Amino acid sequence: MSIYEPVVGRYTTVDVLGESQRIYVEESGTGVPVVCLHTAGADSRQYRHLQSDPEVLERFHVIAFDLPWHGKSLPPDRWWEREYLLTAETYLETVMTVIRRLELDRPVVVGCSMAGSLVLELAHTHAAEIGGVVGFSGASTVQGRFQDWPLAPDVNSNQVVPSWTYGLMAPQSPQRARKEQWWIYSQGGPGIYRGDTYFYSKGLDLSGREHEIDTRVCPVHLYTGEYDYACSAEETEQTLARIPGAKGGRMSGIGHFPVAENYPLCKQYLWPALLDITESRAARILATGSSDR
Repeated sequence: MSIYEPVVGRYTTVDVLGESQRIYVEESGTGVPVVCLHTAGADSRQYRHLQSDPEVLERFHVIAFDLPWHGKSLPPDRWWEREYLLTAETYLETVMTVIRRLELDRPVVVGCSMAGSLVLELAHTHAAEIGGVVGFSGASTVQGRFQDWPLAPDVNSNQVVPSWTYGLMAPQSPQRARKEQWWIYSQGGPGIYRGDTYFYSKGLDLSGREHEIDTRVCPVHLYTGEYDYACSAEETEQTLARIPGAKGGRMSGIGHFPVAENYPLCKQYLWPALLDITESRAARILATGSSDR
């Protein structure tokens, strides 16, 4: 019996929009590739329970990586000469570049919060390269999260940002898990949470174009917890109603960070979604003659 968890971490260097980025990637399991995208201001540690779940790892190759400026992925050269603001173009290109770099054939992409919204844009613009998406706490448009106060000199952002996000979780979610998210958020670089919420509230707006997503090519599952007030369950349900064939809805007893704040409860929604997408994905691969890495 191994003394180590099944997760292996490595670095890869990619070119994103003409700029070199050293990306930290963690992998576990074998089978259908599942790419996991962390929330604003956080890192891939949020998926540690999913990446160590024996039932999941029997069927899925789970990959989670830290965006540039996050976790173990350092900022690019001369980062101190710019303001960090995550744009839709940069975000999309980063995710797709990593997927191509790892030679993943039509992976399922799971995202939460800002990434829960990004997966909609992936389904909209890169459907042929994506096997399906599962979004948590996302919608076609989310307003009000981009604020300047994390940069104020009289604010200790390493305490205020994690406390600000702590309130987005359900009070009955395990305290240990909620405190772990507080800790992860306390370690973010200055201005990074703010820069990420620029995408979440300013960089993405699919309003009126949701119907352009073809769920026959890229299945879509969207879920939001009933305790989430950053992106409400109502906003997610409204988005679902505008995407023909999309599935999902409200999650009971959970908040904004479902995979991280209460993994056992979240799995009750995530596991059926993964199995449903895998079935659709397998049929498309059979029809086109492609295969997994």
